[in-house]
This record gives sequence, C-alpha cells and structure tokens, in this order.
Amino acid sequence: MTTGKKRVLLVLADEDTLRLIQQNILASEPVTVTVAHTCAEGRAAVQSVRPDLLVLGDNLPDGNHLALATELLEKQPTLPIILFSSGNSDTVPRNAVRLGLVDWITPPIGVEDFRTAVRRGLSRSQQWQNWLKQESARYTGPLLQQVDELQTLARVGRSVSAQLDLDRVLEAVVDAAAELTGAEEASLLLLERETDSLVLRAAHNFKEELGLTVRLDAIDSLAGEVLNSGVPLILDAEHPQKHKISTQHLVYSLIYVPMTTHGETIGVLGVDNRESQRAFEPRHMVLLTALADYAAAAIENARLYDETERERGKLESILTRIIDGVIVTGPDGRLALVNPAARRALAIPEGDVAGKLVAEVIHESTVLQMMNGESQNTSQVEIEGADERVYELQLTPIEGVGSILSLHDISYLKELDRIKSDFVNTVSHDLRSPLTAILGYVELIGRVGPVNEQQEEFIRRALASVKNITELITDLLHLGRVEIGMDEVQPVHLSPLITQALETFQPLADEKKLNLTSEYPPDLPVLNGNTIRMRQVLDNLIGNAIKYTPSGGTVSLNAVPSGEQLILRVIDSGVGIPAEEQGKVFDRFYRATNVPRETPGTGLGLAITKQIVENHGGRIWVESSKSGTVFSVVLPVANE
Repeated sequence: MTTGKKRVLLVLADEDTLRLIQQNILASEPVTVTVAHTCAEGRAAVQSVRPDLLVLGDNLPDGNHLALATELLEKQPTLPIILFSSGNSDTVPRNAVRLGLVDWITPPIGVEDFRTAVRRGLSRSQQWQNWLKQESARYTGPLLQQVDELQTLARVGRSVSAQLDLDRVLEAVVDAAAELTGAEEASLLLLERETDSLVLRAAHNFKEELGLTVRLDAIDSLAGEVLNSGVPLILDAEHPQKHKISTQHLVYSLIYVPMTTHGETIGVLGVDNRESQRAFEPRHMVLLTALADYAAAAIENARLYDETERERGKLESILTRIIDGVIVTGPDGRLALVNPAARRALAIPEGDVAGKLVAEVIHESTVLQMMNGESQNTSQVEIEGADERVYELQLTPIEGVGSILSLHDISYLKELDRIKSDFVNTVSHDLRSPLTAILGYVELIGRVGPVNEQQEEFIRRALASVKNITELITDLLHLGRVEIGMDEVQPVHLSPLITQALETFQPLADEKKLNLTSEYPPDLPVLNGNTIRMRQVLDNLIGNAIKYTPSGGTVSLNAVPSGEQLILRVIDSGVGIPAEEQGKVFDRFYRATNVPRETPGTGLGLAITKQIVENHGGRIWVESSKSGTVFSVVLPVANE
C-alpha cells in the first residue's frame, strides 16, 4: 500500500462493533478513521469526507445494511465496502456477493485477517482511482485539446480583428497557423491581380534562402488550384516522395485553405512539414479554415483602413494647402480639423485640436454663434480676423459627417469696393456740375431762336443722353449706399407708401394706356427698415413693369400678410423675360436681350432693389413667361 497522504476509512457500525474495530484491529493502521452509527449519518459522511474504504456493520439501528450498501454503490460505484458481521447476523451470503463487496468479515475475527482485508480494500480503491484517471484522460484529452485549440483560435481571432496594421495582421496569422497545427512552416499568399500570381506576404519559419520572394502561378500550382476552386487541399506523407510547392520548396505534407471575403477569394493560407513526415489531421484543416476566415476579414479591414487613411491624408493635404480657412466638426460637435488658414484668421495656436469642444479652441463670438447653431445666418457673414483681414463665413452641414465652416478672405474685394465707391463718388461729383450745365444750355437753345426740325431732333437726343448719364450716376450712388446697409432703421408703414407710389406712376400708366390696379389692405403690418429705401423698391418694380408693358396692358400690385411675413407682388402683362436669363436680371448692368435698345434704363434698378430687400432681411425672385412677369418680395414684419 502506498505511503504518504493518509487514506480515509469510514466505519459505519453500532457501538460494540466500533469499539472492537478501533481498539484491537486499526490501532496500527495509517488511516484516518471517520465514524458513523446510523444509516443517515453514513449517507452524510460518504458525501462529505469521500472515504477510500467503507467498513459496514450489520447491526444498524435505522435500516438494513445491504440496502444502504446498494444505495451507496449506485451513487459511488468505485467505493470499496467490507461487510463486518456480528455473531448473530442474518445476512444471506449470496446477497452480499451480488453486491460485489470487497470482503466479508465474520466471527471469529482475526486481527491480522481484518487488517489484510482493509489493506486489500484500500489497494482496490487505489486501483479504481488510477483506472478512472486513465479513462478520464483517454476520453477528455481530445476534448481538452479541442478546447485549447478553440481558445487559441478565439484569441488569435480577437488579436487579428483588432489589428489594423496589415503586416502585423499577416504575421499574427501565420504564427497562429503553425501553433494550431503543429506545423514546421506556415505561409500566407495573396493574389496579385496585375500579374495573376500568388505572392508570399508572410511566413513562419521559412528558410533564409526563400525569404519572402516566393511567387506562384495563380493557375499552375497547388496554391493556385485552391485559389480557383475555393476548396481546401490536404496532402499527407503516406509515401516518402515530397510534394512540390515551388522549385526550391519541397514538403512531405501540407494543407492549403482559401481566404475568402465578400464571396471573393483573395489568397491562400497554408502549413507544411518539410523535414518531418508527420501527417496532418482533418481537424487541422478545419482549424486552418476558421483561421483563414478570420484572416480574410482582418486583411479586408486593414486594407479599408489603409485606404481610408490615404484618402484622409489626401484630404488633409488639400485642406492644409487651400487659401480659404476650413474648420470641420464631427457629428458630436467636436472639432475634427482646423487648417492653417483658419488658425491664422482666428489666432488658434498650433497643436492637436481633434476631439476638443469648439469653445475650448475658438473665441471669436460670431464664429462660435454660427457653429453652435445660435445664428440664423449661415452664409455671407463677415468678420475681421485676428490678422486684420476680412473673411466671409459659410457654414455647411453635412449629414453623417458634421459641419464645415469656411472662411473666405474677401479683403481684396473690400478694398476694390472701397476704390469703386471712391471712384463713383468722385466721378459723380465731378460730372454732376458739367452735366447740369450742359442740360441747362441744351434746354435754352430753343428759347434763343427758332430751330428747324433736324436741330430739334438733335436737341432731343442730347437731352436724352444727358438724362441717361445723370440717371446712371444717381443709380450708382444709390447702389453704393444700399450696399453699405440701412443707414436708418425705423417703423415702415407700407400701405401709405404703396398708395403714394401708385399715385406717382398713374400719369405714366395713363400716358401708355395701361390699366394700373392694386389690392392691399389699408392696415398692412409694420416693417422695420428704411422708408426711403422701401419707396425705392416700389418705384423700381412698378416703374419697370410700366416700362416693359406694351400699350393696353395691365400692371397690378397686391400685398398680403402671411404669418410673420408680408408678401408683395408686382404683376405685368409685358414681354416677359427669357427663361435662361431670369437668373441674371438682378446682376448689375444686366438687361434682357428681348428689351429694345431704345428703351431707357441702366441695368442697375433690380440690383439696387435686391440689395435693399436683403438689407431688410427679405427675399425677392422673378417668375416670367411670354405673357408677362411677376416679381415677388417677402419681408419680415416688425416684432410687436
């Protein structure tokens, strides 16, 4: 019997039997003795101490000893049991034998005989335990190996899936392939479509002379067969002849499995034994196939990441080099990119701003209001930058991306505008006096003496030319003023303004035999603006309608409130505006091509009108056909 850790002996018997066993028989045995006196105590002791041997008496006070033995053996079949009978036992020997008891001790009891029985029982217990361990190892060994392989596969899968560096992904895959299959070598070949060949991209334990220079034909090679068929290949070492992978690479056994993503095979993963004739098993092919699926997905992720990074680099390079300032925020409102031009304009120091809140980096109030959605205007907003240059802001939301704020340097435009205004003012001032003098003298020619018909025509043409030049100068001065903005904001009562404008143009309408009509309530909502400029809008729109409407036509004006807005329309039955030119009528100096040359006009009236309307926070647009034109103006009403 083995020595070392003491074995556990459970004695289940009445008091007299127990005393006999302990005092005379077990005193010198190296065992730990646990005692129980009833069937209930015995059941509990078997569960708690897990004895190596049970000595069972036949005089139990609460049950039959053989029934208890049967019960215990059903639950613990490898428990050796020695039956210890008293002199008056009624145990039937045949029943005891059927139970498969280790021994049966009956009176007269010899001390040495009992000790021998105990040793034999403990030995039997040890034999059964050893057998159980062997059987357990035989059945659970492959399962434990599979569990270990699956854990390794899962670990590698997590590793390669989380890795975005392609070279590291490929190295991790070939190392895992060799580990999972116990192969001497592992290789990963990717398809190069330009040359229709498989190129070795990663290898485990390849000989130095091969390095990473292997290039296989995508058709006439074992790997090529797997690539084209999409079916794994396993070759074993049943005969000593080696299999050819390439001219310099001969192996005894190998596995090739395809790597497929989105239904397309992109390469082949393989393992081989070059020196050893050990064959691979089908489970190795299953493991390698699973690993190849992980690898294909990881390679695709890494490829997409590389492509995204390249495109991001290109975009950043473009944004860095463009003249305009650019600020990009993500869907969460945090900064993603600020290019150098924007840094200069807003005095943003160098350093990484990605992920920071806008307010942490930008302190210009107008920019903050626009980017935080606190400004109603998202375009044509001007600021003076930290570099003392003037920038026009444009905020563009992009769904799923965030928003882009551009800062366009318009300093040179502002300077040109200033020069233009100075020029117009100077020219206007210098021309007005001589033009007034010319106009006066031309009008006096007819008064100093008679003129013939031809001279009268010359005088008429001279007067018209001078008036046109004077009107042009006046319009230029008006345009310069309205571009600056409203010089005085006050409540504007539009109803009386409309009445005055219609009264002013009624004689001209009567002269052309036009029907001038209107429809508007006498109590139109009050506007915030400039009364003189709003009268200009009415004069320009009504005047144009009368000018371009033939005799006998109709010019109508109507105005109605609509919620917090007021809608004004001027409708005529004139010649209309060609569809392709309607987008240009508000440009400076533009006149439609279907307007007769002799029709007076500077081409500035609608440009001035549009600027005034926008200065009042409104909009103006045109709709036209061959049967007439409608100019619509929408203006915000004053808040009460």
